[in-house]
Amino acid sequence: MVSEVNVVSGHGIPLVGNDIDTDRIIPARFLRCVTFDGLGAHVFTDDRAQALGHHAFDQPQYQGAEILVVNRNFGCGSSREHAPQAIAKWGIRAIVGESFAEIFLGNCLAMGIPCVTANPETLKQLQEHLAANPQTTLTLDLEVMEIRWGDVAAPISLNEGSRQMLTMGTWDACGQLVAQAEQIRSTVAQIPYVQWSNLAVR
Repeated sequence: MVSEVNVVSGHGIPLVGNDIDTDRIIPARFLRCVTFDGLGAHVFTDDRAQALGHHAFDQPQYQGAEILVVNRNFGCGSSREHAPQAIAKWGIRAIVGESFAEIFLGNCLAMGIPCVTANPETLKQLQEHLAANPQTTLTLDLEVMEIRWGDVAAPISLNEGSRQMLTMGTWDACGQLVAQAEQIRSTVAQIPYVQWSNLAVR
């Protein structure tokens, strides 16, 4: 089933700071999990403990937010896919920032989470607006490549290949395989050296 990502709307949560790495997003001790279920409860767990309830992910006005607004080089550090998984399990569906670490960006894309960039002035304005008006609805539009809130519409950037993968639904590699199951079976049946009956996939 194709899952196209064209527009993401929801409340925003500001997370101010540069170079927030994946160990801060989800500490290494949580990487031993068999599945990603439950990781959302532990996202930024050490930062939150140090902030004594003042971390954005603990503040009541941001509960239920779906768009994370960050700054420069977000997701740097180790390449753990648990980082975007933890963010997504908490409820985040899109991230807007000044820049992203390349591997983190790729891991998000593989989950259908847009990571778009905006200029520092726009991000500062948006983070300050969300701090004062946490119930503002943000709209991230990949068709016209802008983020909107209130009367503001600001440009965002995303490389064209990633944008097309999201808007066409081709980001979901597993979903594409499932959708093309009959064609795969048909092709395999025509390959003389493959014994289809012995394959694990049916």
